[in-house]
Amino acid sequence: MKRVESRKVPERPVAPCIDKAVLERIYLTYNKRSYVSPDPLQFLYDYPDPADMEIVGLVAAAFAYGHVRQIIKTVGAVLNTMAAPREYLRGNSEQAIRKDFGGFKYRFTTAEELTQFLVGIANVLRRHGSLKACFLRYYHESHENTAPALTGFVNEIRADFGPGSCSLTPDPGRGSACKRFHLYLRWMVRRDEVDPGCWDGVSTTKLIVPMDVHMSRIGLGLGLTMRKQANFKAACEITRSFAELDPADPVRYDFALTRFGIRDDMDMCELFRAFTGKGSDSNALFGRWNGNQLD
Repeated sequence: MKRVESRKVPERPVAPCIDKAVLERIYLTYNKRSYVSPDPLQFLYDYPDPADMEIVGLVAAAFAYGHVRQIIKTVGAVLNTMAAPREYLRGNSEQAIRKDFGGFKYRFTTAEELTQFLVGIANVLRRHGSLKACFLRYYHESHENTAPALTGFVNEIRADFGPGSCSLTPDPGRGSACKRFHLYLRWMVRRDEVDPGCWDGVSTTKLIVPMDVHMSRIGLGLGLTMRKQANFKAACEITRSFAELDPADPVRYDFALTRFGIRDDMDMCELFRAFTGKGSDSNALFGRWNGNQLD
């Protein structure tokens, strides 16, 4: 029997199937507010004050898992209860927050987890003045990316939690892609027609692609990564591939590309044909899509 040797997965794809001109056309066509809904990002536009927007963004990103219609419904309900987010969190006790959200439930996120999460945010605001100030405490330009700062940021939110895990605060130090937190950083740091970018002081060169099932399949199909698991290493690999095309802002393409997996009026075959001129192999490359999922 012939021996099959294991192969080390390269740090970067060998031959990405990416034409930058095509990628730019997709960005210019779909990176528009008219393509945002349905997306939890849409809530940020209702809060022009950065002090509120950074809180709204964190809440919206934390629930960005599951069916997008249910995400929108859930985030809307949480924000309606808080009204003015910063004022609500700074002015209410843990007991009051627990009472307000006592009947909450979203998939495997419980009312207690939501209470812990909101109280954690409130405590960060009291310690640092803002979520941005907390993040910047751990951020340094010498870091390769935002991962070290994100770990410190999440630990600050979790500082007063009890034992056990919380579905709203995955641990960046365990190899998870932490898609929701990297999505949050994209919203906070980037500034264009879609991303509001209410934080300064963080370089777009340090951002990491939010790795969900859509970006994972796009990355595999277009040769941006060779990793089949949607983990942190795959996210970094795809980010490096994009950085070859736009070193200053590699995450800029994320929104436009993932519209093809999220919106009902766009499909993966269309995206695949844009890069290859073919459509017959799109299922093999991209797999079967569970529409409107933001996992």
